[in-house]
Amino acid sequence: MGNSNSRVTAQDKAILDLKLQRDKLHQYQRRIVLLTDKETDVARQMLAAGDKKRALLALRRKKYQEQLLAKTDAQLAQLEQLTRNVEFALIQKDIVFGLQQGTRVLREIHAEMGGIDHVEKLMGETADAIAYQKEVSDMLGGRITNQDEDEVEDELASLEREINGPGPLPAVPVTNPFAPETPAGEQEPPDRPEERRPERQAMLAS
Repeated sequence: MGNSNSRVTAQDKAILDLKLQRDKLHQYQRRIVLLTDKETDVARQMLAAGDKKRALLALRRKKYQEQLLAKTDAQLAQLEQLTRNVEFALIQKDIVFGLQQGTRVLREIHAEMGGIDHVEKLMGETADAIAYQKEVSDMLGGRITNQDEDEVEDELASLEREINGPGPLPAVPVTNPFAPETPAGEQEPPDRPEERRPERQAMLAS
């Protein structure tokens, strides 16, 4: 009985730790939503200013944050499921390792992404801001997949359309509403220059 009670307590503690970890993650998610909204605004401002390079950097940074959070959230959800496994004792080490990994990723997000002031640096022209932009660009270089890059390009194109408005509409042919209708299946004879010449001469003579 003592071993059974001890085992249940360990399992309950692991579940509690996971829930606390998820609460932390959700706090980061709310913060990231604010940051990603700001990054979208930065991208929009940079596009309006004609700076496509910095607009792209802001959107790539946003994509990386969303990718990290989605990955960590899925990992913690899986760990919660594992704690309910009847063979909890066999996987307890994996759960502890998973918690450590989740904590590490959250710390990385906090250290690498910073706050609103870091987002605003993406627009800066100072030496410090330019150095930060290069640091972010180098960091993202090997961490975003080709599919992510395609999605970023799509979002950039969408923002460009939003800023520039829709393209020109196709020209609509102008017709004379008072012109006599041509029966279906018949074509009007071509207007020959030699037929118009006598009329033009008569008008000039008058």
